[in-house]
Amino acid sequence: KHEQNIDCGGGYLKVFDCSLEQKDMHGETPYLLMFGPDICGPGTKKVHVIFNYKGKNLLINKDIRCKDDVYTHLYTLIVKPDNTYEVLIDNAKVESGELEADWDFLPPKKTKDPNAKKPEDWDDRATIDDPDDKKPEDWDKAEHVPDPDATKPEDWDDEMDGEWEPPMIDNPDFKGEWKPKQIDNPSYKGVWVHPEIDNPEYKPDPEIYKKDEICAVGFDLWQVKSGTIFDNVLVTDDVEYAKKFGEDVWKPTHEGEKKMKDEQDEEDKKKREAEVKSSPKDEDDDEEDEE
Repeated sequence: KHEQNIDCGGGYLKVFDCSLEQKDMHGETPYLLMFGPDICGPGTKKVHVIFNYKGKNLLINKDIRCKDDVYTHLYTLIVKPDNTYEVLIDNAKVESGELEADWDFLPPKKTKDPNAKKPEDWDDRATIDDPDDKKPEDWDKAEHVPDPDATKPEDWDDEMDGEWEPPMIDNPDFKGEWKPKQIDNPSYKGVWVHPEIDNPEYKPDPEIYKKDEICAVGFDLWQVKSGTIFDNVLVTDDVEYAKKFGEDVWKPTHEGEKKMKDEQDEEDKKKREAEVKSSPKDEDDDEEDEE
């Protein structure tokens, strides 16, 4: 919950294996997974989902928008044994897909054939200059010409000021650089596509999702405006139980907050209206009334 109307800051849950030394934990401590909302200005309002895979932290290749209001919100990450995932906010799915497709866990299955090259006679120009199009004889005109309406100042002294020259103005007859018109290229073969082959570096991993051990969770909080509130962390292998837990714990909180804020906003509105009605008119208003 960012009840302080946060404009820049992050609150991430990190999941660790059993090698974690909790007393020495810091921002660079290796983790298995990082998950949570990140807000910084109007341009960054996203949910981070970062997996550590073979010692590297991998960011998701999608942009998942987070909530940026003042209410409490429930964030859920589901990782499945079939190497798929779901991200839920307030128990509603906002993103899903395959781990291998949405993170760079593995090299691509296909790679460009290093032995394939575009033929030298391959013409990939869709259009070409019309060979029959010729530049008109009267095309070339100067871009600037002397101002015909300019006159030499009466106090101009050729010996002191040098030879007088009229100022230059844009030439209305200037047509710019001439270019021949374009026609369809009769030799056009289309865009050349580099052939691909199976990537020898690609090896499938059916257990991308799997973590051998999970021993601890921790929060990485980066804040420039204090006031973020967080609680109720649940790690489970029962999706339905997690959803029910969220409905039982998060939803009443959220609904109560919204009801209270709506009532407070309405009360503030009435106060402002009452202040406007009771405020004395200034002298200008009195003069206008008299007139």
